[in-house]
Amino acid sequence: MSSTVTPPVTPPAAVHESRPGEKPLRLDTHNLKSSYCNMCNANTTREEVVLNFGVNQNWDRGQGNLEVSLEHRIILSPFAAKRLSQMLNKLVAEYETHYGHLE
Repeated sequence: MSSTVTPPVTPPAAVHESRPGEKPLRLDTHNLKSSYCNMCNANTTREEVVLNFGVNQNWDRGQGNLEVSLEHRIILSPFAAKRLSQMLNKLVAEYETHYGHLE
């Protein structure tokens, strides 16, 4: 009796659309991990913008103290943070056009 081992499915690398005259950007997704976060805060120094992402453990908003489990810290240059801000503004505008205004 023989057994066959099926290798894990490897996700393809994503190819980011590029502007005319630019080379396509190939994104390697082999080590990509997803996680849920419902809280974010940010702070900055002259050289860095620090984003902390986590999960608010208190689902009852009437509770006194909030308990947040920080899961991820992303450190960006101010230039990368500005590009992220521009992308998020565009994404939220597109979302609101499709699904309605967010409060």
